[in-house]
Amino acid sequence: MCAAPQKANGPKLKSSLPAGVGEFIRYSDPVTENTLVRLTSPSTASLLPDPTNRFVSLKGRFLIFSSDRNGHFNPFRADLRTGALSQIADTQSLRPDSLCLDQQDRFVRFIEGDRLVEMNLLGRKTRVLADGVSAFSEVREPSEFVIVRRKRLEYLSRSGPVLAEDVSDWCLVDPGGAACLFGRELSPSDKELWYVSLEANGTKKPVKLASGNISNARWSPTGRSVLFLRNSSANGAVISDIREVSLDSAAETEVAKTSQFADFNCNDDATVFVGASRSKAQPNIILLLRSGGRELTLCEHRAHEPRAVTPVFSPDNRRIFFQSDRDGKTALYSMNVEAIVEPSSRSN
Repeated sequence: MCAAPQKANGPKLKSSLPAGVGEFIRYSDPVTENTLVRLTSPSTASLLPDPTNRFVSLKGRFLIFSSDRNGHFNPFRADLRTGALSQIADTQSLRPDSLCLDQQDRFVRFIEGDRLVEMNLLGRKTRVLADGVSAFSEVREPSEFVIVRRKRLEYLSRSGPVLAEDVSDWCLVDPGGAACLFGRELSPSDKELWYVSLEANGTKKPVKLASGNISNARWSPTGRSVLFLRNSSANGAVISDIREVSLDSAAETEVAKTSQFADFNCNDDATVFVGASRSKAQPNIILLLRSGGRELTLCEHRAHEPRAVTPVFSPDNRRIFFQSDRDGKTALYSMNVEAIVEPSSRSN
């Protein structure tokens, strides 16, 4: 939900994160004068996990990310109260985008090489959950996952047949753990979006939801529909619209037109979207209000690859996090948006 309308170029927002401790640096955006905090130094590369993963703890006030400051990527923890950064595991072949917290902030899961690894954050002990894994998504039951292994979609920890064959290295379980999205690649630009039920009494036959030049599939908060970008070309530019497809009817509808979004995410009730524009003239991060389709510029991202900016709301909608190589190597940034986006009632 969104607060009262503000000026078209966005309100001036303050930051509640500390500055001058750890590597946190506070500054004003040159376009909107909104206050941002750079969380990590651009002298080394730092990367956020995939935005569909859980990586911010509200209760513990920390963020999980990866950094190559020790020569190769390892998992790190950023204390959002003090700014302190600490390495939490020593890995040799970490997939940076795979880092994911469990719902209780007890474990972090990630892919190292082709192994799905679980680490206890308290004792720092690790165990291998599965081998040959290229993607995973947690189901609502503890320690149950859907994984992609050798191009097959499998339900780990539950006996039964393979859920789907010939799938891309990506999967995403819905918020209630009832179904799983997956993709199939037809060409470098054309893809198919599918889902399959995970219910014991549900049909196990995969259902195709959409195809074409589509990207950034996300479950809606209800888990009964899927949001994604549909991309097209017009006058030499790539135009991206946010679309939604219903699981019940498989009907696709337009949600909003965007200012050349290369990536997007939504708040907890999908009334507000945050996106990174691929416009070379205006390389900005933008809020888009679902009702009316109004856009508000939050700040510049100036990343060389807009698709890698991956802006995402915190679980309580009070902040956005994103990454950019605007100042050197890829660094992490944060901005307070609670003046314009209604905070969620979530405590974690």
